[in-house]
Amino acid sequence: MIYSVRGRLTVKELGFAVIECAGVGYGCKTSYNTISRLGEIGSEEMLYTYLYVREDVVELFGFATLQELSCFKLLISVSGVGPKAATSILSDVTPERFALLVASGDSKAFTKTKGIGAKTAQRIVLELKDKISSESISGSISGDAAQFANIPSEGASSSVAEALEALMVLGYTQGETAPILGKLDPALSTQELIKETLRLMAAKNSR
Repeated sequence: MIYSVRGRLTVKELGFAVIECAGVGYGCKTSYNTISRLGEIGSEEMLYTYLYVREDVVELFGFATLQELSCFKLLISVSGVGPKAATSILSDVTPERFALLVASGDSKAFTKTKGIGAKTAQRIVLELKDKISSESISGSISGDAAQFANIPSEGASSSVAEALEALMVLGYTQGETAPILGKLDPALSTQELIKETLRLMAAKNSR
């Protein structure tokens, strides 16, 4: 398994990049969001990778963040959604936006991506929302949201629970996000809670 590649960027095109590591060039298909985050040709870059193997197809996909890689894995787990469609979706939406759309059940937003029809979009939301809202997960999420926010587990806490679910879709753990969410105003919308949590986490990591 190739977990990641780090080296000199030798090719940078829309949806494709080559990272040279110890004389070997790894061609990675990827999203436009990741391509936009890469530097100039010759710069040292690192991509988290996923090796896709199906019968006569072997392709390497690369992503600038673990969160985008997590979203990619979730998308290709949906029946009828392949890696091409997954990277197209992640070219149009950021990981945080993707998580919010799934958590809020907004399937219509996914149809804005070329090649994604209404039925596929509905299937993405249905299958992925079920995964992050299963009884074992949602129960602990609701409980933690109420614990850290010090509020009842219904009513005002629903946006906190939804934000925590969305952040878990991005690959963050409850231990990372719940303490931060607990300090925010539970009256904020789910999107506002997600944005503020990500902002505070980024500020903390930059210290």
